[in-house]
Amino acid sequence: MKKFLAVYTGTKESMNHKWGGLSEDERQKRAQQGKAAWGEWVQRNQKSIIDNGSPLGKTKKADAGGISDTVNHLTAYTIVQAESHADAVKLFANHPHFTIFPGESVEVMEFIPIP
Repeated sequence: MKKFLAVYTGTKESMNHKWGGLSEDERQKRAQQGKAAWGEWVQRNQKSIIDNGSPLGKTKKADAGGISDTVNHLTAYTIVQAESHADAVKLFANHPHFTIFPGESVEVMEFIPIP
């Protein structure tokens, strides 16, 4: 089995577009639906999940110019295993991150063994 990093992405624009017009009650209801659906996704894919991951906080960057604050679209991560890249990404088809929550996508990349 190969290992894959799945990163969940989202922006302020997607949050505003998908949830901006909802009342607080509607948002709370949607959040509860999303949590339940995410839990079901975890149960369904339990054998493939190596690390459930975590939401991600603010980002800092280190480069030749020093250390600074920066912004990206990463919101969370999960590590999965699958026979192929195609199989790994299929795990995230219709994921609650973007079908219920206001996320934009899940990007999946293979961990390449160090030679």
